[in-house]
Amino acid sequence: MPRRYRDIFDYFDEMFEEMEREFQELERQLTRGLAQEPGSAKPYVYGFRLTIGPDGKPKFEQFGNVRRVAGKPTISEEMEPLVDVIERQDEVRVIAEVPGVDKDKIKLRLDRDKLYINAESEDRKYNKVIDLPTEVDENSVKASYKNGVLEVIMKKKKQEQKGKEIKVE
Repeated sequence: MPRRYRDIFDYFDEMFEEMEREFQELERQLTRGLAQEPGSAKPYVYGFRLTIGPDGKPKFEQFGNVRRVAGKPTISEEMEPLVDVIERQDEVRVIAEVPGVDKDKIKLRLDRDKLYINAESEDRKYNKVIDLPTEVDENSVKASYKNGVLEVIMKKKKQEQKGKEIKVE
């Protein structure tokens, strides 16, 4: 049977209270699932970013170490870093936030149009597969790491022209 409300604001108040209860329950589940011994819990990180791509379509990205498995939030040992991919005329730049890691513990692998980032320290692990917008020249890759920010610069692969030019007589 539908509930009667005095006015629309009563309805909104009830909705917000219900959402707050759901968030508190989610927080309890996450912290309970993280505790290894009484009083200790690993931190959890979750965030998202919404951007508009060059094609005008919205792009939704998640980062952190909270994943949904079978409808329930679970905490992963590996975090997914926040990453920006910037395509320019002749190059592709990838900028990733991987704080708290020594640069010799960062492993990068390039496979055609995918960049694999794995980084690890004593208390943090990062893992991310990045789809590049185009194929890049694997001999031109340069990577630098400073203040927790990894920057990878790659030259685009030269596209060979296909077909034959036809002269008009």
